[in-house]
Formats: sequence, C-alpha cells, structure tokens
Amino acid sequence: MTDAPQLQRLAEGVWAYVQPDGGWMINNTGLVDDASGATSIDVTSTAARTRAYLGAAEEVASSPVRRVILTHSHPDHCNGASLLPDAEIIAHRRVADDLRAPHRLAPHIFTPFVQGDVAPRIPTLVFDDALTIAPEGRRIEVRHPGTPAHTTGDSYVWLPAERVLFTGDLVFHGGTPFALSGSPVGWLRALEQMASLEAEIVVPGHGPVGGPELFAPVADYLRFLIDAAADARARGLSPLETARTLDLGRFAGLAEKERIVGNLHRAIAEAEGGQPDIPAAWQDMYEYNGAQPLDCHA
Repeated sequence: MTDAPQLQRLAEGVWAYVQPDGGWMINNTGLVDDASGATSIDVTSTAARTRAYLGAAEEVASSPVRRVILTHSHPDHCNGASLLPDAEIIAHRRVADDLRAPHRLAPHIFTPFVQGDVAPRIPTLVFDDALTIAPEGRRIEVRHPGTPAHTTGDSYVWLPAERVLFTGDLVFHGGTPFALSGSPVGWLRALEQMASLEAEIVVPGHGPVGGPELFAPVADYLRFLIDAAADARARGLSPLETARTLDLGRFAGLAEKERIVGNLHRAIAEAEGGQPDIPAAWQDMYEYNGAQPLDCHA
C-alpha cells in the first residue's frame, strides 16, 4: 500500500473510508451504522484491503455489515464482496449483468498486484431507477442517474438527513475521470443531478472527501474530452493519435492521465453512435504509457 487508509467520520454513524493515493484499484468506501446492521457502500479491490476496511468498520460500527451497495461493477469496488458472504448485495440491474460477464484484461496492462482470495458477488437485490433503505429510520437513498455515465449501471447514495453524498466513481478527486465503460454526455447529466441535491459533504469514488465544489472539475474535463473527440473525428485521427498530440493543459496534473486514450475511444464511438473496442482501448492506454504497464498500487 501507499499511505495508510483512514476511516473519516462525516456525521453520527456515517464514515468514509479513504484510501490514498486513490489511483488504479484504490477506491473509497462508505459505512453507515444502524442497529439493524451496518451498510457498506462498496468494498475494495483486494483481500488485504477489504480485511483492513472491515476491521476498521468493526471498531466503530455498533453492528456487523449486513448489506453492501455496489455503486458500479468495476473490480476495485466489488472484488472484496466475497468476504461478506451473508450480506445483502444491492446494485443497479446492469451491475448484475456486468458481473456475470466481466471483461478480462490482458495481464500486461497493469503492474502486478496481489488480489488475494476474493471475488465479486452477484447482487441479491437489484433495482432499475431508485431504492430507499431505511433501517431503523435512517434514510439511505440509492439512485441510478437514468443514463450511462461512468458505467451503464452507476448508483450514487444520498443520505438526505445528513446531507452526505457518496458518488462512487461519478466523481474523481485528483485523478483523471474514466469514461470508457460509460458515456461522457450522460455523465454530465449525472453530475447535474447530483449537484441539485445540494449536498454538504461529497465522498468521491477516488481521492479526498470534499463538498459540492468537486463536481465542476469533472464536468470541465468531460467537456474538454467531448471537444477533443469532435476534433479527432474532423481530422480523421484515431484515439491514440489524438491523445499523443493533445495538450492536456489544466488537466495535465491529474493522476492516471493515460485514461485520456480510453476516454477518447468512448467519446468518439459515442459521437458516431457505436461502441468502442474495449481491449483495443486498454492496449492503447498501455502504448500511450510508453508501452509500459499502468502503475497500480493495489
């Protein structure tokens, strides 16, 4: 691991588990305590990280984790679910579909890491639009944005009484947003939806906790991406050719800048009404990174 993860108290009985450095496969989770059982918002990518998270949760929660809300189907947010074999797994219907037919990455794409003996679990409770959980009166609202965004099955989790919003990967803080599995155009609408809630605390899928100021930089990047894709189409350039000549400007300091290539694959395909070649997009990110594995600290 890089720096030590921390359980950050947000309100009475509500925490964010923040894992530095927030890069590839290093996500945040949420914990909501209740006498009927704690709710975990996502789990983590590896056995060691999920055990560390569950250990931290056990120290503060009044009861064990009884339910897990998966904000989407990516492995960093789902892999550790098998360590909670009796918990209800809640997610949008598309998450269940994705987990039944996962994309397998070529082994050279990432620097090696030890996942350990964990695996995602297929959701036991699915929804299409929204779901409200109110154990013992604490209202937990789980909402799908109604459009593909970061993925096709995103959820964000809203605690209206506490005004705390867990965004999953609909918000990155400090890292490059990643749209290969979703829709840059739809993601912009999802950000508008979440901003309308007027949350006081926003927990991103990766990076430090903040407030509503976290939405604008993600939207700014997505508009930059959409413009770059339009220019690539006009000039007849491939996503990799575009990325290699693109000045990232104000986004050059974001971590995981190689995501621009995968993002261009999605944005160009979306503009043309098609679907990107997912394995080719990952390979192009590898090529953009100097034909070196993407740096993963999981």
